[in-house]
Amino acid sequence: MNDDSRHDASAVRPDAAAPARATAAIRFRVEGLARFLSHAETQRVLERACVRAAVPLRYSEGFNPHPKLSLPLPRPVGVQSDDELLVARLTSDGISAEDRPAWEAATRQALNGQLPAGITVCAVTLVASNAAFPPQSADYILPLRAMEAGRIDALREKIAEVMASETCLVERSVPESPRTRQIDVRPFLADMRLEGTNLIVRHKISPAGSIRLEEILQLFGLQTQDLAGPVRRTKVTWGTES
Repeated sequence: MNDDSRHDASAVRPDAAAPARATAAIRFRVEGLARFLSHAETQRVLERACVRAAVPLRYSEGFNPHPKLSLPLPRPVGVQSDDELLVARLTSDGISAEDRPAWEAATRQALNGQLPAGITVCAVTLVASNAAFPPQSADYILPLRAMEAGRIDALREKIAEVMASETCLVERSVPESPRTRQIDVRPFLADMRLEGTNLIVRHKISPAGSIRLEEILQLFGLQTQDLAGPVRRTKVTWGTES
């Protein structure tokens, strides 16, 4: 990590005395060994990077203040991602419109100088202070090991059957219990197809929930050993609320 990078963002950061506030939407990528970080561990790594990069974070009030950071869509452990989002609430928005691109670029550079291998900030964008980003859908690539032609044909038929059905039940484990319950995941499946040996899945995300990756494998009788490499989340569609 480069100590000089923490000064890049602060050179054009907002004036702390300004009354207005802002939010930084920080898009980042996760790959390599970093994909094994849990949701909480990923947030801690990003929090430390923001502090070291002198990002003007807003803190909660009370006895034990903490920075107002959130990852709106948890990433399953072991999954690589091209499209993660960190929402950082900032102390102020004292940057003129013409200075914002410079602040955003400097903050991106400063953060990348403080992050470990496998996590890369792709873009930093200043948005309204109360902006929210509810996830609406996510795209995944599941790379499959080479299969015999008959099994590939059966997988294609199963995909067509699932997409044509009105209901699709899977067994979901109950937290802290050996029991399971049946869940209809069909409302969450937007698209599924085979491209070569890659299973491409787009699933919807709503307050009612979504489908889990292990449930996608369950649908097709696949095991983790049937995967040729790590699953990759390639795209997330975010809603905007303010």
